[in-house]
Amino acid sequence: MADLVNFTIDGRQLQAPAGTLLINAAKEAGIAIPSFCYYDGLSLQAACRMCLVEIEKTPKLQVACTMPVAEGMVVHTDSEQVRGARKGMLEFLLTNHPLDCPVCDKGGECELQDMVFRYGAAESRYLEAKLHVDEKQWSPVVFYDAPRCILCYRCVRICAEGLGVGALGIGNRGAAAEIVPNRGDHLECDECGACIDICPVGALTSGTYRYKTRPWEMEHIGTICTHCSNGCKTTMGVRNGSIIRCNNRDRSGVNGEFLCIKGRYAFDFNSNPERLTAPLVRNNGELKPVSWAIALATVAKKFSETKARNGRFGVIGSNHTTNEENYFLQKFARQVLKTSNIDHHRTGDMASLLDALHGKTGALATTADLYTTKAAIVIHADLAQEQPLLAFQLRANWRHHKAHIYAITPGPVREDNYGTGVRAEVGSEFDELEKLRERLAGEGELVILFGAAIKSDRIRQLVTFGDSLGISVKYVCLLDYSNSRGASDMGLLPDLMPGYSNVRDAGLEPGLNLDQMVTAADLDVLWVVGANPLARNTFASDRAFVVVQDLFLTETTRRADVVLPAASAYEKNGTVTNVCGDVQKLSRGPKTMGAKPDLEIFGLLAKELQAGLGPARPEAVFEEIRRSVRGYNLPFGVVETGGGAATAPLNGRVEFQAQPELIRSAGNTLFTSGTLGRYSTMLNSVLEAPGTLYHDPGLEPIIEKGSGQIEVLKHQK
Repeated sequence: MADLVNFTIDGRQLQAPAGTLLINAAKEAGIAIPSFCYYDGLSLQAACRMCLVEIEKTPKLQVACTMPVAEGMVVHTDSEQVRGARKGMLEFLLTNHPLDCPVCDKGGECELQDMVFRYGAAESRYLEAKLHVDEKQWSPVVFYDAPRCILCYRCVRICAEGLGVGALGIGNRGAAAEIVPNRGDHLECDECGACIDICPVGALTSGTYRYKTRPWEMEHIGTICTHCSNGCKTTMGVRNGSIIRCNNRDRSGVNGEFLCIKGRYAFDFNSNPERLTAPLVRNNGELKPVSWAIALATVAKKFSETKARNGRFGVIGSNHTTNEENYFLQKFARQVLKTSNIDHHRTGDMASLLDALHGKTGALATTADLYTTKAAIVIHADLAQEQPLLAFQLRANWRHHKAHIYAITPGPVREDNYGTGVRAEVGSEFDELEKLRERLAGEGELVILFGAAIKSDRIRQLVTFGDSLGISVKYVCLLDYSNSRGASDMGLLPDLMPGYSNVRDAGLEPGLNLDQMVTAADLDVLWVVGANPLARNTFASDRAFVVVQDLFLTETTRRADVVLPAASAYEKNGTVTNVCGDVQKLSRGPKTMGAKPDLEIFGLLAKELQAGLGPARPEAVFEEIRRSVRGYNLPFGVVETGGGAATAPLNGRVEFQAQPELIRSAGNTLFTSGTLGRYSTMLNSVLEAPGTLYHDPGLEPIIEKGSGQIEVLKHQK
């Protein structure tokens, strides 16, 4: 730890490590020093001059955002001279700033507005007319109003430094300076909207939120993004039963305030007019709307008849349903339907990794580990496209801690820009690992992230390689969807129970896997919950009775005999487990009339069948999971209050039949999200959609600085 220095702020004797910036030292002590351009984690700018403070024995005011604390320093943050300087800066910023707070989307959340209220810059000595420039639309997501811009450069830095995209720069100089996009009059980027949320004023506004409501008119509900497996916390702004916007400005959750385009904008599938709002039953070859009572009775009758004659059931679960729903579904299948024919679309081989790590503890990396590890290697994954939060964590680690990043991939990836990139086709990655052996062994600690191309025995080979390095090695098995890890942990597998115990330990026999169920000609009932297997397969059985729970009329739903409209992840309570094993809480926001959470549907069916499975309530099922599933005896308070609690799965052998052909990544990009992505208008409207994996990440952004501020944004390969 750095040596502590003693200093005084506003009469308070304080200590902080040497090198700490004055603005941060004050913040730690609960003393707020205002600023516009300073932003924690980004390069220093010193452009706005709002953080001016008075330091004794210094001839003029100093900026707190670039001034490190020093031994014996005496600072005044609220003297008359300081207040006058800040008020003058605000008056200057308002010279051309339009006074359109009543219609500005940032109204009520504007940092400039707050500072004007605080320092009372209510009058201006400038008589010149304000300059006006028409608002510009840079993409379906981003609008720019130049007169509102205060040139803090936050947007430029978060895009270039945080995301590594460099889609924004500065055009012109001095009074004519303005933010400009990277492609003439439009953006070509990740469309993540980070520039909008980081903007302290209303210069950058959202294409989904603009002119719709005010912050105090919405109910703010924290939940987990329903798209990729990173498990980003997103705060829904809900008004009149609809999601108006999503962000995470309070930095809760494993992602801080990071969100990609899916987490920030792809919520609009939830209100898509094609949502199913009534149960459907096939009558004379057509699906016709019926009441819930009739639909449930129809399903229960068929299930009872099939059980009575020892018919064959198949159950296909989802990567998007909650842990509670997945646990209850496998319990329903095994205890009520008496079948082990249960599976889901497996996008990573988690079971093989756990088996390969038997006897080890602490070998699974958490999301937080990616920000602190000394080195990381990505194998066969386009991390920025498929796992955006994990890519963001590694990039932040490189920027802040100088971590060494390696990538072994079949094509170019963003990690090449700041790490060591190696091209390797599937099957040749271990040759490249051997070439890197000496460098990796010298790192001291390492996190290995691997995609679906590494599975079964190749995972065991990877762990053997990691063991041979003689350093601390942790692993991340990359999965695709919001609860892919939870589906596996909760036992949506034909040969493994919740917690990865073998079904034979419970007196059962392994059942059919997903491919076998789809191709089986003798199934009597196929029950599909939140999945769309017929998007890529042809169902072999013409006689099977098919029940589907889903949000939309998909390829699988159209084959169904009974369709039960399900609630989305944004409309239910429960928990999900992200790719790194962090368990987090879903909270119900909006509600679609006529749709029900899958857990409620299971409970109603169980009641119709008079099956004693216990209460179908999220909190009750979660308590059962905590008692019975290895690694899920998590601190309830952490999860319930919106935090992430890491699972501690078993470290013994996993007895199962390896089936590497079932491990298939969906290959989603930033702009695709399986079946859900089809129904997001915003996701499909951006220029970059649908995107491709392993494309040339383009030109590396280089920020050139002069006189303490960004002057121009150049690019180079």
